[in-house]
Amino acid sequence: MTASPGPRPVPRVLTIASSDSGGGAGIQADLKAFARCGAHGMSAIVALTAQNTMGVSGIHEVPPAFVRAQIDAVLDDIGADAAKTGMLFSAPLIEAVADALAGRDLPLVVDPVMVASSGSVLLRPDAVGTLITRLFPLATVVTPNLPEAQALTGSPATDRAELAERLVAMGARAALVTGGHGPEPVDHLFDGSRHVAIPVERHQVAATHGAGCTHSAALAAGLAAGLPLADAARRAALVAGQAVAHGLAMLGDGDGPVNVLSEFVSCGKEMTR
Repeated sequence: MTASPGPRPVPRVLTIASSDSGGGAGIQADLKAFARCGAHGMSAIVALTAQNTMGVSGIHEVPPAFVRAQIDAVLDDIGADAAKTGMLFSAPLIEAVADALAGRDLPLVVDPVMVASSGSVLLRPDAVGTLITRLFPLATVVTPNLPEAQALTGSPATDRAELAERLVAMGARAALVTGGHGPEPVDHLFDGSRHVAIPVERHQVAATHGAGCTHSAALAAGLAAGLPLADAARRAALVAGQAVAHGLAMLGDGDGPVNVLSEFVSCGKEMTR
C-alpha cells in the first residue's frame, strides 16, 4: 500500500514594494491579491508612503541594507515560488533588491511603477536606468501600463505589440503591456517569440487605485501556482478586472481603491446572527 500524498503546498509569493497607508495599492494591494488567488503572501517593504485616495504626500525610504535583510530572511527560511516588485523609488533600493534576487532563480514579475494614478512620482528619474539594467534581466515578465511602456522605451507609440517588443529588446524575457490606458482595451503579451492579445473589460467605476498592483500580484500568484505565463496573464486580467468592477468608489474623495476580495464573506455582524 502506497502512502497517500500529503496536502499540496500553498503557493508562496513575495512582494517587494512600498506601503500604501490608504490600503489601496502597494504592499497592501499585493497581499490582498495573493489571498484572492489562494497564495501565501510575504513582503519586503522598501519605502513607506503617506498616501490616501487624493495622492502621495510623503515618501520615507527604508535603508537598502534592511531591504536586503527582509528579502533574505523570507527566502532563506520560507522560500518562494515567485516574486514581484512594485514601487521601488530609488536607484540604491533597486540595487539592493537586484543583489538579493540575483542567483535565486525565482519567477519574477517586475511592475515598473513610475507614477501614481494621482500623478505623484513613484520612481525617481535617475533610477529608471538602474531598473532597466539591473531588474529587467532578472524578470520573467515586466508589466508596464501604456504610459510606463512609452516612458521606458522612449517611444510615443501606442501599439502595445511594438512597445512589448522594444521592452524585450531592452533585456526582459517577456513584456505584458496592460490595457487600462489608450483607445484599445487589451493586454498585450510578448514572450520573445509569440504575441498574445488578451482582451480586457473596462469598467466605468471611479475606483481604479491599485489596479496595476493587483494585476501584477495576481500574475505572480499564477506563476507561483505553476501556470504558464500566458495563462497566468489571462487570470491576472480577470482578477484585476473584477477588482475594478467591484471597486470602493465611496471611500475617500479621490480615486477609490479596487476591491479584489469582493466575493469573500464579510466578518461583520451578519455572521453572528
